[in-house]
Amino acid sequence: MAYRYLENCVTKGQKNADGNGLKPTVARFLCDRCEDLRHDREKERIEQAEGRFLGSSIGEGQIPYNMQMDIDRLCLENAMLRFLDSGAAQDAFDVYYCYLEMFVGSYGSTKRMVEMLSEFETNGSSLLMKHRDHYSHSVYVFALGLAIYETSKAFRSAYQKFYGFDVPNGMPCGMPNGMPCGGDVADHAAAHHFLRYWGLTSLFHDIGYPFELPFEQVEAYFEVNGEKRRNNPFVAYVGLERFVSIPPDAAEELKSLYGEKFTSTDGLFAADISEKLGKTYRFTRESLETILTAKAANPNRFGYFMDHAYFSASILFQELYAADKRAGYGGITKERIDALTAILLHNSLYKFSVAFYKEGLNIPLGMELHPLAYLLMLCDELQCWDRTSYGRNSRTELHPMDCEFTFGQDTVRAVYVYDEAEREKIDCYEQQYAAWDKTDPEKKPALKAYASMVHENTFLGDIKKIVDMQPLTLTVETKLSPAQYEKKHRFLSDSNFLHLYQFAVALNGRYAYQGRELKPGVAERMEEEFAALSLEYQLFNIGQAKAFARYLDAVGCFYTDQPVGFEMVREFTEEDMAVIGPLEHERWLREHHDMGWRYGTDYATKAERERKRIHALMSDGEITAETAAAHYAGLPAEEQDKDTAPMNCMLGLLRQFEGIRIYRL
Repeated sequence: MAYRYLENCVTKGQKNADGNGLKPTVARFLCDRCEDLRHDREKERIEQAEGRFLGSSIGEGQIPYNMQMDIDRLCLENAMLRFLDSGAAQDAFDVYYCYLEMFVGSYGSTKRMVEMLSEFETNGSSLLMKHRDHYSHSVYVFALGLAIYETSKAFRSAYQKFYGFDVPNGMPCGMPNGMPCGGDVADHAAAHHFLRYWGLTSLFHDIGYPFELPFEQVEAYFEVNGEKRRNNPFVAYVGLERFVSIPPDAAEELKSLYGEKFTSTDGLFAADISEKLGKTYRFTRESLETILTAKAANPNRFGYFMDHAYFSASILFQELYAADKRAGYGGITKERIDALTAILLHNSLYKFSVAFYKEGLNIPLGMELHPLAYLLMLCDELQCWDRTSYGRNSRTELHPMDCEFTFGQDTVRAVYVYDEAEREKIDCYEQQYAAWDKTDPEKKPALKAYASMVHENTFLGDIKKIVDMQPLTLTVETKLSPAQYEKKHRFLSDSNFLHLYQFAVALNGRYAYQGRELKPGVAERMEEEFAALSLEYQLFNIGQAKAFARYLDAVGCFYTDQPVGFEMVREFTEEDMAVIGPLEHERWLREHHDMGWRYGTDYATKAERERKRIHALMSDGEITAETAAAHYAGLPAEEQDKDTAPMNCMLGLLRQFEGIRIYRL
């Protein structure tokens, strides 16, 4: 069974695993190939020997440890499928949250890596000429990589060989507690390994963008008048010692891996990349280190562009090291360094300083040389659909709104979907292209990204220059289709400063701290109490915070951090509560149902309820808006109050945490 501790649970992944599209392929990877993810045989033995449980649910010691690991994996599975349904940034947040909690450390101690990117993009990117979303983009990249791993035997073989999973049966191959490999065990072990390090590579490959944005803002100031970059002032970064210096104890850990001490990440990355690629691409470690040390301070040497990938890799090294220190253990591994160097290579470094991919001697990167870098560059190029445009020019260009993937064994077919409402723009481009004198390349008509996918299909051609596509068959097509604006579930409520994590922390502590001023010490205690919950219950609180915009929309209200000329709402009316209550109960039912909860009353304690995953307030049968409302109407008043009581508390929480106000239309 995919979830052997959740015997009565039919997961979304199992329901959606039929088909060869992106969503069912990702579902199969997470549901089937990742069986027993993060299970610990030793803890299972202790539980059996001592008659106690080591896993946490709503409290500590309530469930078996490996049951908690199955539930955590189901949280990630559901988060991925929710995101692939919507593409919304709020659902992307859940994927980041699950990954950080499962593989890095608590979200609270690592959140700035994710939140800084989101904040800078939404607030600063409108000043740029060209810029598109990188937050949801990274989760799409993550999903693409999972799908390719699931369906490409060539890539799985290359990955398993690179990391030593292609060993005879019975030999150790990286499984916890030295468990032997062979057959399905080796396959699952490799998939677990891939999920951990591909997640690190893909989800955080663009976190350095806050360093590139100010550089581009200055350039955009002059580019409005069409001026060339080389004639204008530019931003450069100095004083980066804290970001590139390697602490002494980390240097000792690296010495045990590489046989030498490194004082900076520039030197570490240059050594690792040159070991992998130096012979093929004919460069030395010294020459690459010289390039890296010049990246931030001398963008004029690199076409007057700032490489966000350099900052992503450098910052992520420091963040991971700090997270390890907080957790009290050393966690530097060669696989982590591989993830960092893959990130470093994915943008301009590989293309223009290693492979010189636009020149005649270009050698596309082979998957056997650096599997994570190969996959990141491939998926990063493929993921150009459904990306919010922030830049002034980007908002007027034509980009695909969706992509229909078909994955086969070592084959990928991508059909990029453009908005049918843009047909006039496309027809105009086609007329210009038909009239174009092909002997004059300077006057070639442009309609990004549509133009790159038709006629010569330079989109596919560039991918083949960057990565070796001989082991994979990739086809790229286009089509027009009506837009589906309801997909992202957009509501009028919107604020760039509404951090779901902080809001969820406050919601969890609303009863204990209701009506009290949230002083710094109180906020810290609330965060500690939230961190003690299992991942499942943390996500339940986050789900409630995310749903608040929907509830406000239903009662004709909205929240914003801007002063507006509407009536401010200080508390909800009884009429508002009558609308909000059934909606909140529907959310509660759906979330629990997706996590394998069913109706039942055969439990005497909360701990027994958590182990059996049954609840007296669940409903039988299919959950719809109508059935949820009917079920809510039949609940006792005190149970209905659980769905409505937090709502007025939320008004105060929003004001105290984020300075947000709620208004009635």
